[in-house]
Amino acid sequence: MLPNTGKLAGCTLFITGASRGIGKAIALKAARDGANIVIAAKTTQAHPKLPGTIYTAAEEIEAVGGKALPCVVDVRDEQQISDAVEKAVQKFGGIDVLVNNASAISLTNTLETPTKRVDLMMSVNTRGTYLTSKACIPYLKKSKIAHILNLSPPLNLNPIWFKQHCAYTIAKYGMSMCVLGMAEEFKGEIAVNALWPKTAIHTAAMDMLGGSGIESQCRKADIIADAAYSIFSKPKSFTGNFIIDENLLKEEGIKNFDVYAVKPGHPLLPDFFVDEYPELVTKEVEKQQVRTWTSGIQKEKVLSSNQFAGKRSDAAPPAKDWKQYLQQPKLAAGAVEETFKILKTALSEDIVKATQAVYMFELSGEDGGTWYLDLKNNGGTAGSGHPSEPVDVVMTMTTSDFVKMFSGKLKPAMAFMSGKLKIKVSVSLAWAIC
Repeated sequence: MLPNTGKLAGCTLFITGASRGIGKAIALKAARDGANIVIAAKTTQAHPKLPGTIYTAAEEIEAVGGKALPCVVDVRDEQQISDAVEKAVQKFGGIDVLVNNASAISLTNTLETPTKRVDLMMSVNTRGTYLTSKACIPYLKKSKIAHILNLSPPLNLNPIWFKQHCAYTIAKYGMSMCVLGMAEEFKGEIAVNALWPKTAIHTAAMDMLGGSGIESQCRKADIIADAAYSIFSKPKSFTGNFIIDENLLKEEGIKNFDVYAVKPGHPLLPDFFVDEYPELVTKEVEKQQVRTWTSGIQKEKVLSSNQFAGKRSDAAPPAKDWKQYLQQPKLAAGAVEETFKILKTALSEDIVKATQAVYMFELSGEDGGTWYLDLKNNGGTAGSGHPSEPVDVVMTMTTSDFVKMFSGKLKPAMAFMSGKLKIKVSVSLAWAIC
């Protein structure tokens, strides 16, 4: 991990969304230098699913040597932003660093995204970043350090990142466009950069999105905190960059990245908007994971249904390897029906014991419809229609992608990250994993 050097002692950081997760991790890293932290976030009372408030964060910051100013700030409210900036300047004498971390997410396509959710993402991500930057810039211009850091991705125009969650991508890219514009506008006065993780980061929000077990494929927020700390240590001339955490830390001499992993040695889930991952990640997955019921849905279930359903992933692998059945030279008309016949033939008590879940598949396209795979009851069964037992997991995708995934030609992680695979859990299981 990147050691603290004391460079931020006495500096004031204004961090949005700092009551938990990545924002709090950055705050704690700076606080260990003796920095002043303005916690600009909404949460004043603990949320049942998202622990942490501005007050509990303040206690943690002060416990490691920093000074804290908790401020109730909804970045959609310009007056609340202005009031918090004024309080920060009154208490600490100025602002040296702004971290635009607050963000809203909805991974839904155009027709499934309500207008109010579009407005929320645009207001928090793009508008909130713009307004908070605008309020802090007059004070940042007076600072010797003067950094704005947006937690936003590189401006990757590959259509794959727009196709399934257009509104979210636009809103998130708005934060990145603030970097592009403000870095040039305030060149020589304020360093403006973007930071983005190479892999998924484990936070309470990630648990809600991914379900129980997802943490094993994540890194801790410490890697983002270390990368941010490195950026703050650089001169104002270091500006206009779209930085990937791992790449920067490699430049800092970090070689052991297992220290950042929640489960060292486990394959990691790549983050959105990073194109370099498919070959690297799938090769690593293939090396380290034991296959269960297909070569595409493995024992550790890379973004597979059991993680979302909160099921065990440490059960013994089943006796049969379905790859030999499913990797057919050709699967033409009736491919889905044929796949389910093969699956049904290959069922065993070992597979059911290892999996313990009922899956329903909503497939679109030729030979589509509703199908199920019961890997929970008796010796298991599969077929068309709805299962007789309660469904644990619903997977939605095209028939073509379904066949590719079950034959090992499409990795579940790639399918999910690209929006080809959508996963929902039952209400009871969703409650259990939150």
